[in-house]
Amino acid sequence: MYLPDIEAAMVDDASTPLDRGEPVSLMEPMRIAETSRHRPALVEIAFELASRSAGFRRSLPAGVTRALADLVRSMNCYYSNLLENHYTHPVDIERAIEGDYSASPEQRNLQLEARAHVAVQRWIDDGGLRGRTLSRDGICEIHRRFAEALPPDLLLVKDPDGGAAEKLVPGALRHHDVRVGHHVAVSAGALPRFLQHFEAAYGGLGPAETVLAAAAAHHRLLWIHPFLDGNGRVARLMSHAMLLEALDTGGVWSIARGLARDVVAYRAHLADCDLARRNDLDGRGALSEEALAAFTRFFLLACLDQVTFMEALVQPDRLRDRILLWAGEEIRAGQLPKRADRVLEAVLYRGELPRGLVPELVNASERQARRVVAALVERGVIVADSSRAHLRLVLPAVLAPRWLPGLFPDRAA
Repeated sequence: MYLPDIEAAMVDDASTPLDRGEPVSLMEPMRIAETSRHRPALVEIAFELASRSAGFRRSLPAGVTRALADLVRSMNCYYSNLLENHYTHPVDIERAIEGDYSASPEQRNLQLEARAHVAVQRWIDDGGLRGRTLSRDGICEIHRRFAEALPPDLLLVKDPDGGAAEKLVPGALRHHDVRVGHHVAVSAGALPRFLQHFEAAYGGLGPAETVLAAAAAHHRLLWIHPFLDGNGRVARLMSHAMLLEALDTGGVWSIARGLARDVVAYRAHLADCDLARRNDLDGRGALSEEALAAFTRFFLLACLDQVTFMEALVQPDRLRDRILLWAGEEIRAGQLPKRADRVLEAVLYRGELPRGLVPELVNASERQARRVVAALVERGVIVADSSRAHLRLVLPAVLAPRWLPGLFPDRAA
């Protein structure tokens, strides 16, 4: 649950959290100063990101937005867990969501972990964290919701120095010191005031400033290292929530995929941001503003890259053509009833399709129309929230190689 190859070693094991009295100024600067020479270029990238993100979401047909957000949720989980060296393919994640687990205890544990991650992100996407994303309460709730759903084996945090494993308490701040690589995080007793300063610095910002500050908040939370374990997942879910609110992304693209595509640079930037101010030209805080600006540029460009990638992948006409090509092949192979492609096309065009329109679409009786709908539901490509609800599209992970090629790697054999 730590970033790959980054150890968190226990330094102190006092029963009462030790407070060494560190001043919160140790993690300044919290944001790129308005007078910083780095700011104009970063503002330009942030503005482009906001514009492209809004344009992409507006371009999506109504029927695609919800289905894409559901698939991206599994994809985001896949890449965030991959950053922790935990491999659970989106196909296996979707199976876990449906209660279909591997016979392998190790793989089952990873599926349960992934299911927990998806559940937390769904809660975020549904507005459960709105207005509390940068607060101590909100950050602890992310951790609690994720960790309380983990299997017992994944709640045991090993001591890399060979000591006894410690049980992770969901939502609880750590009670002793930790070392993360070369960085010794602030003392456990200091966590409340550092989290209070964190919220004061990032909470209440307008949308534009929130986007510009997202990378800084991401690093500073990892720098504080509030939990014994799970900090990387919490930071990435927090970043997802910040961008969801500030850009109204609809959850249709993933920052975790962008970070995982260049994990070496991601880790290097995080380590650089731990460094002290280099000289009088490197800001006025205790930490390097130049390193924070470099990470902000990397972070924003990773976001922009993901918007651009998804925009190209989900062009409505091309997506429609790929889906209907697949449906035609399935019909010819006898795997779907005739005219099932008409139902899929109508769902794509309308967003939601009333069941009563299906008989006319397929030019058949109500009984035959029900057979067509049932076949599409069984294949996992349409769904309804109840027996009377309208039909809507699903983008299943198992069909992503055909419908959305390149979204994530093919599943390992």
